[in-house]
Amino acid sequence: MLVLLFKNFIRSRGTKIGLLFLFLICFISLLIGKQFQEKQAKNVQEAILYQKEHIAKNVNFHQDDLGLLLYYLKFSLVNKSFPVNSLAIGQRDVNPSIQSVTIRGLEGQKYDAELNNPNNLLLGNIDFSFVLIYLFPLLIIAFSYNLISEEKESGTWKIVVTQSQNTFLYILKLFYIRILSLTLLLTIVLAIAAFLLNIPLNISFLTFYGISVLYLLFWFAICFFLVSLQMNSNFNAVILLTTWLFLIIILPALINTYIVNKYPIPEALELTVKQRNAYHEKWDMDKQETLDKFYTHYPQFKNYLLPDKEFSWLWYYAMQQMGDDESAKESRDLESKLEQRNQSSQQITQFIPTLHAQMQLNEIARANLGNQLLFLKETKQFHEKLRLHFYPKIFDDEAVNKQKWDNFKVETFSDKSKINLKKTFLPLIIFNFILLFLGWLNFRRKNI
Repeated sequence: MLVLLFKNFIRSRGTKIGLLFLFLICFISLLIGKQFQEKQAKNVQEAILYQKEHIAKNVNFHQDDLGLLLYYLKFSLVNKSFPVNSLAIGQRDVNPSIQSVTIRGLEGQKYDAELNNPNNLLLGNIDFSFVLIYLFPLLIIAFSYNLISEEKESGTWKIVVTQSQNTFLYILKLFYIRILSLTLLLTIVLAIAAFLLNIPLNISFLTFYGISVLYLLFWFAICFFLVSLQMNSNFNAVILLTTWLFLIIILPALINTYIVNKYPIPEALELTVKQRNAYHEKWDMDKQETLDKFYTHYPQFKNYLLPDKEFSWLWYYAMQQMGDDESAKESRDLESKLEQRNQSSQQITQFIPTLHAQMQLNEIARANLGNQLLFLKETKQFHEKLRLHFYPKIFDDEAVNKQKWDNFKVETFSDKSKINLKKTFLPLIIFNFILLFLGWLNFRRKNI
């Protein structure tokens, strides 16, 4: 019986076209992921080459003044991209994966981003996570919306009931065939991805696969519940497409609007203005006042006194530091609001399976807001390390050629966040169980 049902399902021209079309879209998404992966690797290699050439060129131009040299020198920090990131690009296409900073004021550099075509950003990337979240459910709906209603409308349902010893088991077999087909397609695509994108079969990839399977089962569970109501095919199709539209497009837009309004970030503009004003106004202030604030921040540099001359790098870098210090409150407020947005999103999406799956895929790929916030914190530490290394050398007026410039390589930040399997899988498992249980109750009430 199961083999016969599978042959009838796969023999349909619509089934073949649907599966082939989805496979082609999946393959295209993998090529897009590979292109993204290669772009990221190329950017890192270019950053390494650029920093080496940039340091060498500026050292050659400014051999007599270390303070002036470090005004120009940039040092890069890379946010490591993991291979699984190619399947879920997330926010990596809008947030910079490389931060290049001087030892001047950090706040004016921290949110610099790569130049991107606005049209490309608007359209987004058709990565695999997009295909999974948006397109797989449509094929599931197309395969499942009329499982019983079509037979009832064609008059063959009575024959099925008469010939089948267990009608409910027959319905389960119909769903099983469709689940098996799409899960097999998913498995083949991810197997190709592992080979094509050099993704190791580690906990991240296996968790990604697990989330993907549970997400497919969630949509099958929705179809199972609706089929259990035993309405006509048109009703089922309209309700399922409306559900898809609501869960995939409308609800995420509403939640995003809610979070943006609940946690507005005017601090972003205030931070920029405050940092620039705090820096520029120091040109008209008493230099010793600026240095006194600098000594408060760095008491270890109190032995460096203001030289009796028009301009000194001690005062200049103290002025740059004060720009950051005096805008520190706005910076903390901005980071806090972004943290709140991230936490609020995670809490809300636990109750919305589609958004939960999308956020978890991005989190596994280290392509979410949480990763970007960690990278910004690491950038701040990286910048502070550079300052503490170079400040005494500048203030002591050390020679440029005495510095070991070859030691300054591009550094890498690797997100070590652990995957919480309970948080990742449990919401989807619960929703699947509830929908299947309600569907089973409906079938039971109707003696099927």
